[in-house]
Amino acid sequence: MSKRARRLALLPVAVVAALTLYAVSAAQLPAAWAHVHASSDNPVRGAMAIVTFQVPNESNTGALTTALSVALPSVPAASTESAPGWTAKLDRDAASGTVRSVTWTATPGGGIGVDQFALFRVSIKLPDTDDVSFPATQTYSDGTVVKWDQPPQPGGGEPEHPAPTLTLAAGPVASHGHHPPSAAPADQATAPPPPKPADNTARVLGGAALVLAALGVCLALIRRRA
Repeated sequence: MSKRARRLALLPVAVVAALTLYAVSAAQLPAAWAHVHASSDNPVRGAMAIVTFQVPNESNTGALTTALSVALPSVPAASTESAPGWTAKLDRDAASGTVRSVTWTATPGGGIGVDQFALFRVSIKLPDTDDVSFPATQTYSDGTVVKWDQPPQPGGGEPEHPAPTLTLAAGPVASHGHHPPSAAPADQATAPPPPKPADNTARVLGGAALVLAALGVCLALIRRRA
């Protein structure tokens, strides 16, 4: 067999090895950016704050996200931002007078489409705790229901469907005159940065670099054997 033939015979092996290495690297990429997340303009214990929920559409069937229900830590009062195309309803406990949850529902024919996300805001008084969890339920137009209510795993690992959580800082309570900003269309709203996008990008670039490196090593071995 000629040198050229031997090189061509070994080339598929190099390509398969590189692709396998990339697949293993890609499989380790986190999907955290696709979860329902909570953020706040004033994450301070006992403070009045606006909590923003960033909700992506994760449907594999092209269904729309048509509802989001979020459990609140039994706050004494709450108010929601007016969002075009959505209605909001607060669930109040008549006995205690507290607000237990808030549900946003899309108007008929509306919702969050594939490869889109929406922001939902509620103004509440945060509890005097180190952190606060907001278990959420996401409903799709095809009947699929996803519950984001799992606590962190032992050792700090992230579960498949983590509950949106805020870590609260100690500090002076914000003024009672704190009000939510005026309503704005969803496409004009300023979105909080997706969690760790730079980290995800770095992992993808790192995987690509491993592929190129593996390809270079394989080609070098081919030349030596030839």
